[in-house]
Amino acid sequence: MSWLTDPFSLEFVQRALLGGALVAVLCAVAGTWVIIRGMAFLGEALAHGMLPGVALATVLGLPVLLGAAVSAMAMSLGIGVLQRRARLSYDTSIGLLFVGMLALGVIVISHAGSFATDATAILFGDILAVGVGDLVVLAVAVVVGVAAAVAANRSLVALAVDERVARVLDLRPRLGRAVLVGLVTLAVVASYQAVGSLLVVGLLVAPAVAARQWTERIPTTMALAAVIGAVAVAVGLLVSWHAATAAGATIAATAIAAAGASWALRAARDAAVRRRPVLVPVPS
Repeated sequence: MSWLTDPFSLEFVQRALLGGALVAVLCAVAGTWVIIRGMAFLGEALAHGMLPGVALATVLGLPVLLGAAVSAMAMSLGIGVLQRRARLSYDTSIGLLFVGMLALGVIVISHAGSFATDATAILFGDILAVGVGDLVVLAVAVVVGVAAAVAANRSLVALAVDERVARVLDLRPRLGRAVLVGLVTLAVVASYQAVGSLLVVGLLVAPAVAARQWTERIPTTMALAAVIGAVAVAVGLLVSWHAATAAGATIAATAIAAAGASWALRAARDAAVRRRPVLVPVPS
């Protein structure tokens, strides 16, 4: 069993495992609502929307987490402005800012003259470099995310069911929408250090998709998604250690594979149930 325990005997791998587990919990809370609302594109867009801020922070020597947060919040506000002022649809607003922010980030990185190295770190992260400070940030983000989701639960549920009905019943769907965007922004920014801006969407969406195959209740989906995400982190780290692959990308690929396996198992179970013969009682 040394092949299983040896990697996790090292402190930096233990920190990576703990950090990844915290990311899995945070992404499970936000990702469940993302799946219910069909807003996976928002997570992808915000992940790219961080790029200019992270690039500028890297070039200027500022904390990259600060740059990521400012850039992601600017994109979130920009989406709302385009919807209200330019009267563009939600998807159109996200699409425009998605491309614009990504292009701006690449321009900043390329102008700095270290495109290859910086872009790799920004896009794919380095979970094996997670430190104690990063763990504290992630733990605080988990507490804030869970507290926000609990406090705005009624508005989030109403928004998920029917926004127009929620508005009529004064269930504050706007608050639900704002909290949802805030949760996704928090998850993407806090998870940036662990898996990078491109791969964070894997942990945001895939575990929730896998969990949704087995339960319809929102709290249960969140809990199961957190477990699936944490297992994906552990398996991804183990595979990465023995196969000498990028840890962040391997974790994201493992999470996506878990979603695919969950779907296949659910389909196989449903097919077996349909084929099961129905016993008709014979009248005596």
